[in-house]
Amino acid sequence: MELLKQKIINEGTVLSEHVLKVDSFINHQIDPTLMVEIGKEFAERFKDDEITKVLTIESSGIAPGLMAALELNVPVIFARKRKSLTLVNDLLTATVHSFTKNETNEISVSSKYIGPNDKVLIIDDFLANGQAALGLAELVSKAGAEVSGIGIVIEKSFQEGGRLLREKGFKVESLARIQSLQNQTVTFLEEVGAAN
Repeated sequence: MELLKQKIINEGTVLSEHVLKVDSFINHQIDPTLMVEIGKEFAERFKDDEITKVLTIESSGIAPGLMAALELNVPVIFARKRKSLTLVNDLLTATVHSFTKNETNEISVSSKYIGPNDKVLIIDDFLANGQAALGLAELVSKAGAEVSGIGIVIEKSFQEGGRLLREKGFKVESLARIQSLQNQTVTFLEEVGAAN
């Protein structure tokens, strides 16, 4: 997705060979125009998958998840990382480790909102080690529903998450796949070998 790649190049900050900061347009301040286009792109890529629900994780997945759900005309559910006084009964839970935050959270959703007839599209902002997507897939499985696909805004292809998810048989669509963050430079996967 060219618009997203340009945003990453122009506004992203490479903090290390493993960390890309995009908080000016995705996960702190949000560019609504970009999010609309992200939603349209996810809807196009998963239009034939009979999606009935979009599932994401708080908080960075909510904006792209909502835009995808809007375009697909289905509800969006977000897994909570913190306990809520109103979300206590019939919970589906999974444990997820965040690469960026280096913390482990128990995520949860109410079983009222995902059931055996659902075909779920999982959306997340980043794919590094795949733990968030696997945790969300575990929630879908516990509900007896089906994961129809996983949509990722930015995949760090040099980490194991994408390979792990694809080896498990998931349809994974990433809008920007980063090959490397070496030398303070973002190199997209499609660029590798392109000069040959």
